[in-house]
Formats: sequence, structure tokens, C-alpha cells
Amino acid sequence: MWIDTHCHLDAHEFGAQSLEVAQRAGQEGVSMIVIPAVARANFGEVAALAAQSHALSKNASYALGIHPIYVPQAQDEDLVALRQAVEAAIGDPLFVAIGEIGLDFFIPMLCEPAMREKQERFFREQLRIARDFGLPVLTHVRRSQDQVLKHLRQITPAGGIAHAFNGSFQQAETFTRLGMHLGFGGAMTFTRALQIRRLASELPLDAIVLETDAPDISPSWIHPARNSPEQLPAIGAALAGLRGMDAAEVRQAAWRNSLAAIPRLGPLLA
Repeated sequence: MWIDTHCHLDAHEFGAQSLEVAQRAGQEGVSMIVIPAVARANFGEVAALAAQSHALSKNASYALGIHPIYVPQAQDEDLVALRQAVEAAIGDPLFVAIGEIGLDFFIPMLCEPAMREKQERFFREQLRIARDFGLPVLTHVRRSQDQVLKHLRQITPAGGIAHAFNGSFQQAETFTRLGMHLGFGGAMTFTRALQIRRLASELPLDAIVLETDAPDISPSWIHPARNSPEQLPAIGAALAGLRGMDAAEVRQAAWRNSLAAIPRLGPLLA
């Protein structure tokens, strides 16, 4: 079975179909979908959706965090609320990680000095929360791999995933040395994505986990349509093709790697 380590199943693009999408994904062999929060406003939503979906198809879990794109409108009280929410959720077996958190230096507004400082401050505090509760992190690393690594060296959580990884081989090695895994999804299915495809084919297999980032980063065969966790088995097959491996071997390796990256998934999948 497959594990989608990063899927925004609560996104408005799914409308009222989120539970149906999760069920269809389960029928396609996706045994777990990790749903990250993006802001204080959806902490309760991702937890409720994971619970509802898990009750129906036994294949959902969630993470809590403040996404860097939502940092501009976030308040310091949101960090306090996050710590409180994590403390309250730590006994919930469906709560598995801190995320989505990190840094985004792609969007021009987020690159302005004051906003860079605020992003880094929010990231550091969320890393502290992860470290304090012994939780892995789901990190956003768009145009920010070196800066994310700098903070991970200083405040090292219990592993996690560099989501939608598109860095260098040296950066990949540093992430893995810090106990992180590297997330690959639909982007590697495009023939023009030469660097991502090279990374996916040449990095050690035990460093790689699979994800959809649905509804975003649709694979080539459905682009530009909405992405879905149902696509994960085909994305895994694409990775197998790049590496010249059997899809079953990739599935088994990605399963092991996902449990290593997010240990709280283990009891849910036992």
C-alpha cells in the first residue's frame, strides 16, 4: 500500500468531496493520507477531517502548523495557540507531525526584509514546539533550502520531511544527515523537470518519501487539472520508472521511509 505524506485534503478545491476523494484513494491502494494544517484557522478543520475520513476509510491523519505563506496575516498569539493545540492533540493517535511549516523565498512579498524576519521567527518557534513534543516536521523549502537547514541545525526536531524537495545533492545530503527525508511527487513526472528527475533517480532510495501535495502539483498526465491522492500509485510507478525498478520495490521502500519520517503513522497502519 502507498502513503501520501502530504495532501491538503481540506482545500477548497475539493469542495464537499474530501471524504469521497479519500475513499477513492483508499480503493486505489493509498493506505494513509497526511493532512497538514496551514494556519490557526484550520487546525480544527484538519483534525475533524482526518477523524471523519479515518472513520470511513481508515486512511487519514493530520499535522498542525502555520505555513509560511500564511505568516503575513498570522499573529504571535497564533504560535501560543499552536502550542496549546499540540498539547491538546498529543494524545490523539491521528495527530502525527508539526506542519506545514518552513520558509518561502519565492513569492516577492515574502522576500521583503521584515517578512523574511517574521517567517524565520515563526519557523524557529514551530521547530521548538516540534522539538519539545518530540514530533517530526513537514517543512516547506521553496527557494529556501539553505535557510531552512540553518535553522534545523540550531533547533533539530525528531526528523521529518523536506516537502517538494528541489535542491542540490549537497543540500539533500545535509537534510538526510539531520534526520530528514525528502518528498517527491508530481513534479518529477514532467520530462522538462531535469533536476528533480535526476534527484529522484540518483538519491539513495531510503531518503525518499512520496506525496501529492494535492490539490496542487498535479502529475503530467492530468496537469493542469486538480491533483488528488488517488494519483499517488501512478506517481510511485513514475519514480520506479526513473530508477529502473519494480513499482512494488518502490512502494515497499517508500512505506518504510514514511514510517521512519513520521513514526506516529506506524500504529495507525499496523
